[in-house]
Amino acid sequence: MKLGALILSPSHLAQIYAHVEAGKPHEACGLLGGREGRVEKVYLTENAAHSPVRYFVAPGQLIDVLIDIEERGWDLVGIFHSHPAGPPVPSATDVAEAFYPEAAYIICAPDGHGRWQARAFTISQGSVTELSVQIES
Repeated sequence: MKLGALILSPSHLAQIYAHVEAGKPHEACGLLGGREGRVEKVYLTENAAHSPVRYFVAPGQLIDVLIDIEERGWDLVGIFHSHPAGPPVPSATDVAEAFYPEAAYIICAPDGHGRWQARAFTISQGSVTELSVQIES
């Protein structure tokens, strides 16, 4: 499946922003389950790296989330993490460690006023393509 856009509800985006805010000064991360680019559930996970410049979803949580997504008949539509010091674009590490080419990679970073912003990308074989993020109820 090729994603054209990532569709989130205002509630999903609020959950993501609350999680990345709570994770500061470290990067925070999580997964998104759904169908055809539409998010059905936000899974908040631990950043096992406990780092301000990289993330690593705790392995046990990753397995639990992937099982739950599969049991619901959904796909892993996205993986999100924060860049607390910005910018909201994939780093060289993000590109090198993008192991799910069918999923969107959402990167959250504060804007110039400290408000979180999110951008989404597909990352496959070192190629990065920005996706539109649509907020729909």
